[in-house]
Amino acid sequence: MQLEICASNYHSAVNAQKAGAHRIELCSELALGGITPSYGLIKQVMEAIKIPVFVLIRPRSGNFNYTNDEFDIMKRDIQLCKDLGCAGIVSGILKVDNFIDKKRTGELIEFTRPLEFTFHRAFDWTPNPYEAMEQLIALNVNRILTSGQESSAEKGIFVLQQLKKLANGRINILPGGGINIENVLIFKGGGFEEIHCSATVVKYAIASPKVPMNNPKFFAETIKSYSDVALIQSILNLINDKA
Repeated sequence: MQLEICASNYHSAVNAQKAGAHRIELCSELALGGITPSYGLIKQVMEAIKIPVFVLIRPRSGNFNYTNDEFDIMKRDIQLCKDLGCAGIVSGILKVDNFIDKKRTGELIEFTRPLEFTFHRAFDWTPNPYEAMEQLIALNVNRILTSGQESSAEKGIFVLQQLKKLANGRINILPGGGINIENVLIFKGGGFEEIHCSATVVKYAIASPKVPMNNPKFFAETIKSYSDVALIQSILNLINDKA
């Protein structure tokens, strides 16, 4: 069984290789479900890490329905990963109804070649996982990262096993979400070829800050936040008013 470590910083990537992990999924901001890491982080990891590095391409938190501009950003990030010698891309696009956007996901997959392509946990939002899997097989996706459409892979083990059975070797099912030392043998016993986890420990490096930088209102996955033109103009009108 192969172990993929979700590394959200350089320290985690180095530790994954040191501990003997087989592959890294590199991202940033685990609290948001992961977003695309910076160019500097990718480059530094690629210079230090010898095991395969897959990079998450997700331009923002929230949903997986992207604008044309965001789609262009994703392709630019994929090209950077290819230029830096990464082994794979982890990404995917949904339509507004959360069905797979086959057209644009297919474009990302073709743009990614010859790197491997993992469809990420946007899969867990799709209305019908079995239909979604068949669509991804048709698009020549290498693997699906999924918790079995539950809050953890352990809770989603039935769907994961059904997906694996129905896939019949045509695509790899990569269980991920809450996998740890206490439940990992469930997936080994289930015959899965690889698993995904972060193996994260939380250590408090500093005392609670006087002023928090986290803003809870931006953590909701149901929102899309952006700087508003009218609001910006209203502020400018106020500060530029010489009366």
